[in-house]
Amino acid sequence: MSAVPAQAVSGGGDPVEVIPGKGTSTPSLVDGIREGAKATGSAADAARGHLADKKSRYRIADPGRDLKPVQTVSTGTSETVRLQQKHRGVDVLGGQYVVRMEKKDGKRVVTGTSGKYFTALKADTKADVGEDLAVRRAVAATAAQLGGKRLAKPEQDAKAPALTGTARGLVVLPRGAGVLTQHVTVRGTDPATGEPVLREVYVDAKAGYPVLQYSGIKTFGAPKSAKSAQAAKAKAAGGDEGHHPGVAGSGVKYDGTTVELGLFFDTARGEYIMRDHARMWDTSKNLISTWDARGKDVGEASGRWPDGIKEFGSPNPAFGKDATEAGAVDAHWAAGKVYDYYRKVHGRDGLDGRGGTINSLVGVTYFGLPYVNAFWDGTKMVYGGGDKEYKTLSADLDVVGHEMTHGVVENTANLVYAGQSGAMNEALADYFGNAIAVDAKGMSMDDPEAGLLGGDLCRTKSRRECALRDLNDGATTSKNFLGVGFGTDNGGVHLNSTIFSGALWDIREDLGRTLADRIAYKALTQYMTPLDGFTEGRNAVLAAARDLKVSAKELNTVKRSFNAHGIVPNWEEALGVDSDQLLGKLNTAGSGVGAGGGWWATSKSNDDGTEAYSIWAGRTDGSGAPKLISPNDGRYHVNPATDGKTVVWAAYGTAGVDVLSRPLAGGPVKKLYSTSTDDIAGLRVEGAVTVFEKMNLFGGRHVGYLKAGDKEPTWVDGGGADVGSALPSLSGGRIAYAKAYQQDGSFTTGVEVLDLKDGKKTLMKQLGTVQGIGQTGITSRYVFWLADEVLDQGQAAVRRAGLDGSDVVDIRKETGEGALIPVGLTASETAVTVTSQLPDTKYRNETMSKLWQLSTDGSVAGRVSCNRGEQVSAAAAGDRRVVWIDGTTGSTDLVTRNRPAGNCG
Repeated sequence: MSAVPAQAVSGGGDPVEVIPGKGTSTPSLVDGIREGAKATGSAADAARGHLADKKSRYRIADPGRDLKPVQTVSTGTSETVRLQQKHRGVDVLGGQYVVRMEKKDGKRVVTGTSGKYFTALKADTKADVGEDLAVRRAVAATAAQLGGKRLAKPEQDAKAPALTGTARGLVVLPRGAGVLTQHVTVRGTDPATGEPVLREVYVDAKAGYPVLQYSGIKTFGAPKSAKSAQAAKAKAAGGDEGHHPGVAGSGVKYDGTTVELGLFFDTARGEYIMRDHARMWDTSKNLISTWDARGKDVGEASGRWPDGIKEFGSPNPAFGKDATEAGAVDAHWAAGKVYDYYRKVHGRDGLDGRGGTINSLVGVTYFGLPYVNAFWDGTKMVYGGGDKEYKTLSADLDVVGHEMTHGVVENTANLVYAGQSGAMNEALADYFGNAIAVDAKGMSMDDPEAGLLGGDLCRTKSRRECALRDLNDGATTSKNFLGVGFGTDNGGVHLNSTIFSGALWDIREDLGRTLADRIAYKALTQYMTPLDGFTEGRNAVLAAARDLKVSAKELNTVKRSFNAHGIVPNWEEALGVDSDQLLGKLNTAGSGVGAGGGWWATSKSNDDGTEAYSIWAGRTDGSGAPKLISPNDGRYHVNPATDGKTVVWAAYGTAGVDVLSRPLAGGPVKKLYSTSTDDIAGLRVEGAVTVFEKMNLFGGRHVGYLKAGDKEPTWVDGGGADVGSALPSLSGGRIAYAKAYQQDGSFTTGVEVLDLKDGKKTLMKQLGTVQGIGQTGITSRYVFWLADEVLDQGQAAVRRAGLDGSDVVDIRKETGEGALIPVGLTASETAVTVTSQLPDTKYRNETMSKLWQLSTDGSVAGRVSCNRGEQVSAAAAGDRRVVWIDGTTGSTDLVTRNRPAGNCG
């Protein structure tokens, strides 16, 4: 049967709205159409047929070849088809297009489309980098990002890496013409903190450099739902098709309320266990189960199933105090309430929409200590056991609703958990989680505490003091958006979430819970796609509202809510800074900045991020034009250093990593060193001396140096497996570095200075027992370093000593008022600049990575810049001038100031 002509369908003609896509010829949204589609056959075939028939509108060359159906959802007469973009047979990250249709009375019409289809892709899909090298590079990059800022006492077997990688196949990143990558999932534990790691890393398949990485763990304070082997075994043993085998029990929540629980009597255990058969018995017969994970470390529960855990049990159906205090009663009851909400309000059967098993693990710890957080790891909810102030995180319904909504998002729009799309992922989890909780409590939307998330988690604090976020905080793009890299909060997924969730919450306050929830759910499930940002999210919500036939007044209310939060087209262009730009839109990841002798050096890609990185250099005062230093040869040239005469850097290619050098005045590029197995970082140069650090997969770190004519580096620590060195600095022919070594039969850490003139090594004195050493800095008079002596939130002292190791003093103490959480340090003869955060319990601008400058005696301290955004990779550029990478505008720019801004208020 041929497609019904568009004009034969009522309401046909030009679309009401067509919103162009950014960087593509395919529109990001087409709304208000009623165009005929093939009524017979599958919805997916009809959707692709529509895109093919309307080639002049969608500019998709061959939908049948380049769009793979991944999901079709039918609700009543509506059909929503999600199509995954393929480029020469390879998945495109975030390339997803949605076609919405209506089918009734034997006819099918297309009512709208939305999403991202990237028409400019031309990348070759033949990989030059194999999976083994990609995994090695991905693991090394993850380890460097997580633990590379400090050198601590070795805690693990040097032969057993804390992180492992699994190759996932080729993926095209949709930047310009496209970047072919190997996708690697890295799992394990953070070598620095012991926190669980589940990271998605994309390694350039032509050169082997990791160009994108972000965490896959979706925390509260952060494909299809799979069943664990244990969960599969939990299917009904007995019962019949007519009646489920479960029983009704009860328990007492943290707030003292007695609630009904869905249970099952396990004859083998002789106990009633938290296994709810009733809710999905009429659909999939799958379960809602709550598992006792007390005594299990969070690392055992992230992305894996802990050995030996069981569902919470009780000798009678009335669970007692132990289950209450463990958080099991709240978790089991809340999981049922969230399931009920999605099914009764939106007709959705479970997180995956197909009645998949729902598992909650409750009570995990962190190296035996309380773990105050909760997360969705792609298959299950995991809740920490709380501490003296915080209850188990399952004790607040909005937290449970938040985590379970991550499962809904993952099975619908699948918003990538990074940057603006990740902030929208968090925003939707917050919105629905809080909506469920507010309705369950019977709380008015006008209540000043209605927008609080996590307010019921504390034992002694008020709800407002306890809450982790407030949907009524009034956050806007112009005043509150924080530009950060993916290494910080996955690009701001929590930092920026209330900008979007606040707009949704305003809509709920003005239009009422029923209509607002329908609009938000429809936008999520039928309009949004993986790489949507705030503007696309706004467009999706408006289109969903129109689809629901809201009145003109109600539609204006939706628009006004987004306008009030600054979510309008091109809002990113209105963000201001107080620094001077040296080089804009670096579009790099995992590289740094060098400065010396009045010059800076940094890595840069092209404007759309498709080009492998090259090294550029320029004058720190902004005069003159930047010059290209490295070849543009397909390798990734990163982490440069300069002394004003020479630039050195690392080049990543398929064969390994090279340390390269070139004079600023011009001349040939020289290869100084090569390695096929290690990562290279910490490059420094002074005259004929080049210093760098190498790091292997197992955490081994060694600082080496090369003099003119040297064919092999000299390792300052000898290079043995029983010692380590890292985080070097270089000045006046002396190298300072952090050192891990054995003393009296056990490992310790310290700072050592090597004088290259006579080979003398001087170990700096310490003021206490050091747990870890951060970046060093050296000048003609002093050695500076970051010293961590107290187990706390990561604070460290800024410590100074004379070159002979004497007169050790903290110019910024680790404890007390003004203590910092420093991750970087750079020094000039007159000032020390520290890249640091401030201790806090919440993400906000003041606690992000900022630059603090101290006089060399610590008597004067102030902020280098008041820019609202992340400030990283600082390099001292003489006197008080600093250059750094700034993320305030949402892109990464190289900027400078010649003196500190001081007090930012």
